[in-house]
Amino acid sequence: MWLSESAARGWVALTHDARIRYKPNELAAIVQHKATLLVIVGKTPYADLARNFVNTLPHVLTFLAAHRPPVIGKVYRPAPGELARNAKAGGRAELWYPKPPRP
Repeated sequence: MWLSESAARGWVALTHDARIRYKPNELAAIVQHKATLLVIVGKTPYADLARNFVNTLPHVLTFLAAHRPPVIGKVYRPAPGELARNAKAGGRAELWYPKPPRP
């Protein structure tokens, strides 16, 4: 499976499948193999998603440094208003699994 292979190599896996956390076999693979998975969120052309991911990379790296596998993070594009002001604006990365503790 691709998740076990990426975890074995120490890679960060990327997907656009926002439902992956709800697929028992996929979530089990992430936990079992201690994988790191980032879900790229957004309904826009893939070229725009890729550009926004690169612009968000500093936030992604901070996220990765703060969370150890198994982990699923969501990578969001910047808000449209922010993009209008700055075409190179970065988005944000947030923990999706395991669920963060409630305050």
